[in-house]
Amino acid sequence: MLPKANRLRKKKDFEELFKKGKSFKNNFLTLKIAQNNLKESRFGFIVSQKVSKKAVLRNKIKRRLRDIIKRNIKDIKNGMDVVIIVLTGLEKKSFLEIKEILNILLKKAGLI
Repeated sequence: MLPKANRLRKKKDFEELFKKGKSFKNNFLTLKIAQNNLKESRFGFIVSQKVSKKAVLRNKIKRRLRDIIKRNIKDIKNGMDVVIIVLTGLEKKSFLEIKEILNILLKKAGLI
């Protein structure tokens, strides 16, 4: 679980990020990022029913992404709001493949 300070939770924050944020995309993930004027970076995760109808599988994907972010939080640039949107196909990937895909996307966005 991510610390409370690193969670993006309010609907207002998500809406603002979608209006003002920059997008980065690969085959399985989309990243929306924007500055937040805070000391910590905050993260939100979106896994729609298009990825899987089963809530168990959607939550498993979110847990994996949270764990990857938690392990790399020291390396990620501070003061950013980040939303990770999962696209179809990621549910078939292993933990290590998801980690590699996310790290490549974070480097592309300039967060690592």
